[in-house]
Amino acid sequence: MDMTMMRLRREDPRVVGSFRLHRRLGAGGMGVVYLGSDRKGQRVALKVIRPDLAEDQEFRSRFAREVSAARRIRGGCTARLVAADLEAERPWFATQYVPGPSLHDKVAEEGPLTAAEVAAVGAALSEGLVAVHEAGVVHRDLKPSNILLSPKGPRIIDFGIAWATGASTLTHVGTAVGSPGFLAPEQVRGAAVTPATDVFALGATLSYAATGDSPFGHGSSEVMLYRVVHEEAHLRGVPDALAPLVRACLAKDPEERPSTLQLSLRLKEIAARETQHPGSTRGSGQREVIERPTGRLAEQYAEQATQQRPVTPAPRGRRRPEAAAP
Repeated sequence: MDMTMMRLRREDPRVVGSFRLHRRLGAGGMGVVYLGSDRKGQRVALKVIRPDLAEDQEFRSRFAREVSAARRIRGGCTARLVAADLEAERPWFATQYVPGPSLHDKVAEEGPLTAAEVAAVGAALSEGLVAVHEAGVVHRDLKPSNILLSPKGPRIIDFGIAWATGASTLTHVGTAVGSPGFLAPEQVRGAAVTPATDVFALGATLSYAATGDSPFGHGSSEVMLYRVVHEEAHLRGVPDALAPLVRACLAKDPEERPSTLQLSLRLKEIAARETQHPGSTRGSGQREVIERPTGRLAEQYAEQATQQRPVTPAPRGRRRPEAAAP
């Protein structure tokens, strides 16, 4: 979703619920996101469903799921839900406004992040996904443009196709919903979606953050989906300190991927080491061996979880336009 602020258009509403709208923040497949404020001046990102979709009960249900997911998730990993009206002629909901660029825009404008920054962002996102999954939600469309880099840390946004664990599938069998290049193989095949699906997407996202490119290259949707299922990810340019863990996230078999808790712990270790000794594992010609087990073998290590907060990278480079959560 494009998060560049734009003036309101003639057809845009000026008031929705108790919120006055000021600018367009972007438009996506489901609707338009506006910058708004309440009577106290609190800024919100307010998403209004498209008029044509408002008449479609399937899309209304999908929108309701997004609101339901936002209500269940606790913690600072997402934008807090402020208000919603699912029965309105055009359903809408408002979330806390999150200032900051998307991960996609930051990398596109300033280049790849350092190993320490990638690890720090990844640790925070992994910890955030723990909260998402504990709420019984699978995001299903995690990607760089759905991650905002706020001053308080990264925030995961756009739960428009999120899937409640245990609920019936949201798509027809064999139909993939999400973004090619960040979809997991099981999504492409129309198989069961689990928290491991988000781990795959996080691995692809971290690869992008480190290199500025998708680990599955470029091409049509069909080509990208084929590569996701049948070809190994290309991690050239991913720092040696991160490559083994990213590769584990991108395992074709969901059972072989690390859990979000394991990722959070491991990435915190890498972030701390790379901050103290930048590039200490680069140029050796050999990949660092993962010192912690992943996938099904990591249950004991997961029990060693600490209460450390994730390290977040300090902002650098020129100031960028603000963005908001839909």
